[in-house]
Amino acid sequence: MAHALMDRLATLTSWHSDWRGLRVAVLGLGVTGFAAADTLAELGADVLVVASAASQERSRLLEVIGAELLTAPELSEPPTRLVEFDPELLVVSPGFHPDHPLLLWAEERGIEVWGDIELAWRLRDKVGTPADWIAVTGTNGKTTTVQLTATMLVAAGYRAAPCGNIGIPVLDAIRDPQGFDVLVVELSSYQLHWVNRNVGGQLSPYSSVCLNIADDHIDWHGSAERYRDAKAKIYANTRVACVYNRADAATEQMVRQADVAEGARAIGFGLGVPGPSDLGIVDGILCDRAFLEDRFSTAIELTTLEELAAAGLDAPHIVANILAASALVRSYGVRPEIIRQSLGSFSLDAHRIQIVRQEAGIRWVDDSKATNPHAADASLRAFDSVIWIAGGLLKGVDIDALVSRHADRLRAVVLIGVDREALRMAFQRHAPTLPLFEVDADETRGVMPTAVRFAGQAARAGDTVLLAPAAASMDQFADYAERGRLFASAVDEYLGGEADDESASGGEAD
Repeated sequence: MAHALMDRLATLTSWHSDWRGLRVAVLGLGVTGFAAADTLAELGADVLVVASAASQERSRLLEVIGAELLTAPELSEPPTRLVEFDPELLVVSPGFHPDHPLLLWAEERGIEVWGDIELAWRLRDKVGTPADWIAVTGTNGKTTTVQLTATMLVAAGYRAAPCGNIGIPVLDAIRDPQGFDVLVVELSSYQLHWVNRNVGGQLSPYSSVCLNIADDHIDWHGSAERYRDAKAKIYANTRVACVYNRADAATEQMVRQADVAEGARAIGFGLGVPGPSDLGIVDGILCDRAFLEDRFSTAIELTTLEELAAAGLDAPHIVANILAASALVRSYGVRPEIIRQSLGSFSLDAHRIQIVRQEAGIRWVDDSKATNPHAADASLRAFDSVIWIAGGLLKGVDIDALVSRHADRLRAVVLIGVDREALRMAFQRHAPTLPLFEVDADETRGVMPTAVRFAGQAARAGDTVLLAPAAASMDQFADYAERGRLFASAVDEYLGGEADDESASGGEAD
């Protein structure tokens, strides 16, 4: 029976395969979990959703689509109903750690586990010829690069959509009745952990990129090595271009070690002079030396740093994202003039080095999306004299090197969040005389007004008050966006009135 089930699962590689009656347990009822349940119910599978909690709206929708819901606040062991359901397949949402008791139970029972990305890959032919997938990952910069790539593709006349970890489930994108030529898929390390594990579900992107790699999500993966291994999966089976960061040797090593399709090329990007098969910068000009016939002696101009500065896109890490996105779309045949035109109208998301106020010579900058040290490092590099608001959930990541690297550019620091001790100790080691303010972690409702007041007391003309927490937000806020909104609101309240005409937005480090 087990072999027969494995054989059946291996054949489920199309929307048009026979999914009817397959017993599938879906773990989680967030955006990803609901999309999986909705998709499987549409296919005719028997679906049981297991979640620790469920909103009234999603509970009602599950009933409408014919899926069963099992809620259990404690999922430390398999609920009786799940055992009785005897699932033939388990689809896991990204938030479940690999060592979660329900996943260990599934492993013991020999139940195959898929993530939402594998399910979407198998079903990608629903509306006809499957869209190509361009896959993007990295510790930071994913969302901006995905948005840039999709914008450039649309400007070139392709039907393209950003999806995945960016907020639009891939399962929703592949079911869009209009269909797409290409999907630009943001993949988190959580999602990548579950790909390419099963027969019939091997992801094979058109082109792919790992933008950078730094320690993050150690609490989820268990070690930095496992985190890197998950990220490296982005390159497996890539068909055309494996794009890597020349300034990050680990990404190049990932490409060297990847098992790719025959003919796939390694394409580097970086802020220096490009070599053949690279994209880079020469005398302020962004150049392509990869996608032209005579790449050993000539280059194609894409845009200039001056033009990017005029569009608010000249922060170094944003320029790197632009080069990565340009490499991806050039691999798809987008012309250089289209890239240049699309950059002229591109705008970045909120909470990414967004200037919320400028008054009395002081800039107040929201980079709440800097949720790890690598992102905060990029943000801090953009300013010379900083009042730094930092802290939150550090996710097991060492903060010491970040503090040491930027101590000289700091004039004061304001600590927020529950993981303040590690930051406090780092400042005692590397900047013991630096003015340091702490916002009590219990002051949840007053965190930002207090932090802004402390920052305002320390700031003087020429300073930047920078919210770049280097930590996740869920200890005190719903998400990084709420953290950023409350910061901006507190700044307006502290300074009085609305933002003046000098305020502008730009930049990211996600």
